[in-house]
Amino acid sequence: MNVSVFDLFSIGIGPSSSHTVGPMKAACAFVESLISQDIIDDVHGLRCDLYGSLAATGKGHGTGDALILGFLGEMPDTVDVTTIEGRLEAINESKNLTLPNGRVIDFDPANDLDFKRLKPLPLHPNGMHMIALNEAGEPISDQIYYSLGGGFI
Repeated sequence: MNVSVFDLFSIGIGPSSSHTVGPMKAACAFVESLISQDIIDDVHGLRCDLYGSLAATGKGHGTGDALILGFLGEMPDTVDVTTIEGRLEAINESKNLTLPNGRVIDFDPANDLDFKRLKPLPLHPNGMHMIALNEAGEPISDQIYYSLGGGFI
């Protein structure tokens, strides 16, 4: 893997790149994988279970907000930071979000982001399990991501 100086000084939101930049990139990558698998139109729900350090301190570091922005298709270096607060408030009030393909799905951050405190995944302390659900609430795709620090996943 090649790393440039620009990778080392990543642009992002929040106080910790491993808690915001990595999760935002992972959520965006997950949604992009749903598009590339051509199943995005079958998605009626998204959820993310967070483990280890992300679960223990993620609420205070803005991990949930970063994940939501990633599910919207946003990336840390291109998101319009002036719109973040309003967009997150709208999602919290409406309990839905709009996927990059324009599909609106039910999404309640209080239920769909599960901070599993004191439970690690085996490979790294910053683990995330993303799950896409169909209309019946059954998983149709899932992926585990690890936020390695510095915005790397």
